[in-house]
Amino acid sequence: MELVVARIGRAHGIKGEVSVELRTDEPETRLAPGAVLATDPATVGPLTIESGRVHSGRLLLRFAGVGDRTAAEALRNTLLIADVDPEELPDDPEEFYDHQLIGLDAVTGDGAAVGTVTDVAHLPGHDLLVVERPDGEEALIPFVGEIVPEIDLAGGRLVVNPPPGLLGGGAADGGAA
Repeated sequence: MELVVARIGRAHGIKGEVSVELRTDEPETRLAPGAVLATDPATVGPLTIESGRVHSGRLLLRFAGVGDRTAAEALRNTLLIADVDPEELPDDPEEFYDHQLIGLDAVTGDGAAVGTVTDVAHLPGHDLLVVERPDGEEALIPFVGEIVPEIDLAGGRLVVNPPPGLLGGGAADGGAA
């Protein structure tokens, strides 16, 4: 199974380093020197990590064969993808891989259907669950404990406590019916 572990940001300096936006809690393992990563778009990769360092709180990577700023800048917005054992789970029981969440049914605390998780959007502040509603509309639900208090992987569902207006103001999210 493939797991997106980072997105390449802008070039740093003139020797081919790039900043990366992490999508893994295990960068020391997944983004270690020598790691070979697939890419999206696939035509850019695979990329082999030559070195990595932290600068001003941001991880910088250098890839084999990327020796200057122009080559590094050409990698911007490329996703870095690692092969992961499908049975591997995050160490923290409160963390989930995207593939574990996609396909789960989203329901309210009283069991009303909200929709099905179709994607996870990774934003700087927090992640958003992309949920396809029964009417075909799309809802973006902040993936935070106050709004998504329960995740039942075995049961194939997650519970959503939407604040008023999050799902369009209907009775399912606490608004007026």
